[in-house]
Amino acid sequence: MRLSELNALVAESDFWDNPMHAQEVMRERTHLEKALNELDDITRDLEDTIELIELGEEENDHNIASEGEQLLKDLLQKCSKSQLEALLSGELDRNDCYLEIHAGAGGTEAQDWAEMLLRMYSRWCDSRGFKIKYIEESVGDEAGIKSVTIKITGENAYGWMKTESGVHRLVRISPYDSAARRHTSFSSAWVYPVIDDSIEVQIEEKDLRVDTYRASGAGGQHVNKTNSAIRITHIPTGVVVQCQNDRSQHRNRATALDMLRARLYELEIRRKEEAANAIEAEKSEIGWGHQIRSYVLQPYQLVKDLRTNEETSDTQGVLDGDIDRFLEASLSKRVSTIYSAE
Repeated sequence: MRLSELNALVAESDFWDNPMHAQEVMRERTHLEKALNELDDITRDLEDTIELIELGEEENDHNIASEGEQLLKDLLQKCSKSQLEALLSGELDRNDCYLEIHAGAGGTEAQDWAEMLLRMYSRWCDSRGFKIKYIEESVGDEAGIKSVTIKITGENAYGWMKTESGVHRLVRISPYDSAARRHTSFSSAWVYPVIDDSIEVQIEEKDLRVDTYRASGAGGQHVNKTNSAIRITHIPTGVVVQCQNDRSQHRNRATALDMLRARLYELEIRRKEEAANAIEAEKSEIGWGHQIRSYVLQPYQLVKDLRTNEETSDTQGVLDGDIDRFLEASLSKRVSTIYSAE
């Protein structure tokens, strides 16, 4: 829809009679205004830079010409990022998202790796101004975490994060091995969008198994005091969601049901985008042959995405949240694959 059409809708006297629809229109207008403003900025910067380069050539001033050339390179990077943002046009790309991390087999070593992944994504969220809310956390027996679910809130959160679903492999000298041997550990990350009530997902009560348990993990004053935590299993698909962030079992159940609706809807979206056997292959096992990215800390330093071949030797930077290069590469490949299939 054009910006003029959206502005006309907002100007109607009964616009706010349907608050949910009104909020969606406002989000659409804000998104479109931002995109158009960025395009205007790029156009203006390009014109100014060209004038600067021409001035340097007329004056035979190499410093001015060099400055203009550098501005062009900076502008090219800006254009690339704007182009990537424009690719975030999927049905749910602008939504918030849930991120689940599960430690693979390997005990303390794998659980520590799962916590390192959580820290990496948390740092990345901080760098973008995204907000994080803990939904569920199961701490490791000695260190790290067995599993965690967080909600990430921010513009295009799902669009940026959706390609991170898969198995992540770590190779390092284990701090938990007295013999200082090199270990390989696996953890999985699964990302799915937050959906609102405008999207209908039919869930039959008979298809659900609901378990209650005592909450564990950091941050809850009610930990190990009441059976307020909720685990819901959707029997037909095997999808499991958990929530323990509230004292109220009722509110935890409501949150878990929202997560389940989101998971089931995301599964349907993926079926439309990808072959079903590819999805099953990704989810089959947290181990060898199923990883999307390798993080090697010893004997050399390298992080490599096995889908795009994007890599860097700045392993510490990546673990500190500098993962944009991987997100951009995988997103570009995903979009190009979808377009070529069409």
